[in-house]
Amino acid sequence: MTANPADAVWDAIYGISRFAALSTMAELDFAAHLRDGPLSADQLAARCEAHPLSVRRVLRELAGMGFVRSVPEGYEVTEAGLLLADDSPGSLRSAIRLVGEEAYWNGMGKLPKTVKSGVSAFRELHGPVYKYLGANPEAAVVFDDYMTRRAIPFANGLADHYDFTGVERVVDVGGGRGHILTAVLAAHPGTRGVLFDLDRVIPSGREAIAAAGLADRCECVVGDFFVPDGIPAGDVYILANVIHNWNDDDSVRILSNIRAAMPSTGKILIVEIVLPDDDSPHVGLDGDMRMLALIGDGMERTRTEYQTLLEKSGLALSEIVELPAWASAVVATPI
Repeated sequence: MTANPADAVWDAIYGISRFAALSTMAELDFAAHLRDGPLSADQLAARCEAHPLSVRRVLRELAGMGFVRSVPEGYEVTEAGLLLADDSPGSLRSAIRLVGEEAYWNGMGKLPKTVKSGVSAFRELHGPVYKYLGANPEAAVVFDDYMTRRAIPFANGLADHYDFTGVERVVDVGGGRGHILTAVLAAHPGTRGVLFDLDRVIPSGREAIAAAGLADRCECVVGDFFVPDGIPAGDVYILANVIHNWNDDDSVRILSNIRAAMPSTGKILIVEIVLPDDDSPHVGLDGDMRMLALIGDGMERTRTEYQTLLEKSGLALSEIVELPAWASAVVATPI
């Protein structure tokens, strides 16, 4: 039977409703309340301080999606649903909460306006993303947790798939809470590290590094990668989920500043999603729509586009190392 071309359109339309139900489950913490056993809709509503009939309607949708199931006592959480509990291994609650955050959701909904003007509607309404996060600490906590959890697969992957043998000093530029750097240092005891980021971020990064038992091997430095001569010296620089936040001109500034700080034998590992050069389906294309909506001129890039950026920055693309979770390490060396 030939597929109805309209099916794909309707699936996208109804997908918004399904996500809204999932966002409700994450925000009201259904999984944590249901973890210890089934509850009726009324009981769950009482625990969430929510409207009982509305909770019952959302539970029906979630049951159809496979995140809860109905039982004689009411509803119980499924294995998939447990991924929306904060303390579950591989928890995705912060990812759902971030996309459902009011400003984020609003920015995605205004993508047509962004495309028409070429200026992010999110930025027009709320200012730059990182400025917004600085002014909204609750959203910043969700964002930081999401970035940490998102990075775990390719943080471990980078430590396992890239050879850090002989590297004395790794500088994680814009490294957030240091999740990638700690994975690298844990796997390579002879290597020392530097976490380099803004003053808003460094305190939580310092705590995470101390908690990992790596404070004696890792220095935390406050700074801005747009400031020439401000980047610490190192043998290998990690740029993870950084370059995709910036347009080509700003990306060249960042890369050029690192190029000026590194030795002739140094390397930069740009950890990002690398899009195919053709129009093949790829999860990174979804990410690119988010970058367009929220940042505007930030973007995911193809291998060819990375090669062009590097050449403008006095660097050469040496190799691309495939990592888990759709990420890659674009390895750059000085020309």
